[in-house]
Amino acid sequence: MKKKAIILLADGFEDVEAVTPIDYLSRAGIEVTAASITENLTVTSKWGRIKITAAAALADLDKHIWDAVILPGGMPGAANLASSGKTGMLLAEMAAAGKLICAICASPALVLAPLGLIAGKKFTCYPGLEEKVKDGFWSDDRVVTDGNIITSRGAGTAGEWSIVIIENLLDKAAAEKTAETVLL
Repeated sequence: MKKKAIILLADGFEDVEAVTPIDYLSRAGIEVTAASITENLTVTSKWGRIKITAAAALADLDKHIWDAVILPGGMPGAANLASSGKTGMLLAEMAAAGKLICAICASPALVLAPLGLIAGKKFTCYPGLEEKVKDGFWSDDRVVTDGNIITSRGAGTAGEWSIVIIENLLDKAAAEKTAETVLL
């Protein structure tokens, strides 16, 4: 059965942190659905250069079909994700089901930590934001996996983060093939 990932988009997302996992996971054969956290399906990046038309609004999607949820960072994108009750509900359901929760940049500290999803876990995030997390174990590694949580530092690590997500959803061979294909 084909693996499915959902990427949650909020206005102000970091360009590379959204586009890279959409591209890399799709190349690996994973079905990726871009979902807006609001009813507005056109979501604008942090810099305003990229507008992504989401496939659907999060509220309109079946929350039980995803193998992974992906949270780009960027500001105010991560803060917008954090303020969305629908995002919080999906993350709680995914965590309870042991599904992959993948966050990069500001999202581990601003979205996952307040929901208790990195409590007692090793994580990474954009440098300096780790100070907002009181109950996790920060690492300066570029990508950190602890159980079902995969975190990464920022735009410059988005490729590595995407490859680790592929490895966890599929296998090492698929991850290596994708990394080779994109010359990572």
